[in-house]
Amino acid sequence: MATTSDIRNGMIIEFKDGLYEVIDFLHVKPGKGNTFVRTKLKNVKTGQVLENNFRITEKLTEVRVEKKKMQYLYHDGDFFVFMDTENYEQINIPAEIIGDSEKFLIDNTEVVMKFSPDNEVLGVEFPTSIVMTITECEPNVKGNTASGGGKNAVTETGLKLTVPFFIELGEKIKVDTRNGQYIERA
Repeated sequence: MATTSDIRNGMIIEFKDGLYEVIDFLHVKPGKGNTFVRTKLKNVKTGQVLENNFRITEKLTEVRVEKKKMQYLYHDGDFFVFMDTENYEQINIPAEIIGDSEKFLIDNTEVVMKFSPDNEVLGVEFPTSIVMTITECEPNVKGNTASGGGKNAVTETGLKLTVPFFIELGEKIKVDTRNGQYIERA
């Protein structure tokens, strides 16, 4: 059991018959009344985000999450197949858990998988950046410079993004997995 004063980002708690991850929190001490904690919670299974206020004396049940390094192998219908890098055991993860992040899955990508105490997959943490190859982009036009603007491009996974004019077809680039934007040449 934890109190609301122990709350922190990334913490997973039992709330309303489900598991919720704390995305954001703020301790509020109004001029009158009792102190409370304003939170933004994300349902681990559905992705639904809700806001809730907890009294400072309220007890929360924190769920211990186990993290394992896994390697992405391949896509098989409605599942993504990952391998535990320690014991080489393979597991199938439903596409709903991966969600929109599948555009960052390249063969052999290492991720961190979060498991509940009953060995249920709660989520996947991607590295902050990943190297991808440009498979489609507009050709360079003489006079375009490195600064100002950009052109549309597509990576090998189908990710559409804007890259600087000097990037060409077949080049490897570094992409930020948090927002899907170009960082630099790789």
